[in-house]
Amino acid sequence: MRTSRRESAIAGHSALARLILPAGADESAVPLLIGRGLRGFCDGFVAVLLPAYLLALGFGLLDVGLVSSATLIGSALATILVGIFAARHPPRRVLILAAGLMAATGMGFMGSSSLWPLLIVAFGGTLNPSSGDVSLFLPLELAILAGSAAGDARTAIFARYSLVGAVSAAVGALAAAIPGWVVLHIGLSLLAALRAMFGVYALVGLALWLLYRRLPEPQQQEPIRNASLGPSRGIVTRLALLFSVDAFAGGLVVNSLLSLWLMQRFGLSLAAAGQFFFWAGLLTAGSQLAAVPLARKIGLLNTMVFTHIPSSLCLIAAALAPSLLLTLALLLMRSALSQMDVPTRTAYVMAVVTPPERPAAASFTAVPRSLAAALGPTLAAALLAVGWVGAPLIACGVLKISYDLALLGVFRRVKLTE
Repeated sequence: MRTSRRESAIAGHSALARLILPAGADESAVPLLIGRGLRGFCDGFVAVLLPAYLLALGFGLLDVGLVSSATLIGSALATILVGIFAARHPPRRVLILAAGLMAATGMGFMGSSSLWPLLIVAFGGTLNPSSGDVSLFLPLELAILAGSAAGDARTAIFARYSLVGAVSAAVGALAAAIPGWVVLHIGLSLLAALRAMFGVYALVGLALWLLYRRLPEPQQQEPIRNASLGPSRGIVTRLALLFSVDAFAGGLVVNSLLSLWLMQRFGLSLAAAGQFFFWAGLLTAGSQLAAVPLARKIGLLNTMVFTHIPSSLCLIAAALAPSLLLTLALLLMRSALSQMDVPTRTAYVMAVVTPPERPAAASFTAVPRSLAAALGPTLAAALLAVGWVGAPLIACGVLKISYDLALLGVFRRVKLTE
């Protein structure tokens, strides 16, 4: 009987793997995709609700920016530690630790009302105010995923990873309407309803802790003595510097601040903001799938650049648009294009380095992105506070176009290792 149940569980796992994995990918990627979905759901509602929660606590616009920056700085430092120590410890243990930290982060935000405790929890926790995954989970999962597939299958698995994150974040954004429903139908105060959502965040962290505990123990291998960059150091350094420009620009319009901008400029409600980010997330998810055949046809680098520039033009136009309807339409057009570079960028980094360098390359390119992105929210919030409402969006668009042109100029002749 016990053997039969085990065989049924294995068969069910294999069926799930065939459903969500591209051809040529290993089944070890399935738990990582499930975990990405759970985190994406939380990131979706946190990005919308975080500014509303902080404003409900009595904080100002600049405080919202400071908390958002603290989360990104903390994520960058955590990513550095992962890059240094990940090769010495099984990824399973580090992922379990990260899941426990996520649960503690939710509890910390749910129970705190003062700015300094919130800043400390934001800095040391896993909260994500942006639309992408900038947590310490990222370099570990990317390195594992890179080893689970090769060639086109690797680009496809990264696209699935991004797709799962985008769809789950879209559903999470829709869940941002829950506090308003609770206030209307149950009678709780808005602040209490918002606190409860951070309790949900903590429960998802606990679920991830249980999920990662079920991951298989790695086979005994010789310890990796040198997990740093080798022959690819120069290429990765140039990529990291350029990626940091892109990340700084993106930090000016992380979802939490874009949500705040829409609320401040047009009086958008939490429910309406959640609906907008839901549809934006679905468009982003569709673009992740479209990135794979497009990259196969025109190349990884061209896909990164020539989908990014139009999205930046849409963002600049949205900042200048006179009406809410036109602004939302332009932002949705941007969402359909702006994230096509995510799976292709990851696949590109993994393809220009040797396999032993991949964990270090993932960390080395992620850290400057997180540090640079951390500067953006505070600056954007300060611009909003002094009344320069469209400045963050325009600056973001101009910087991203400059990044795209520089990336194409520097790397158009670089040959991939695969």
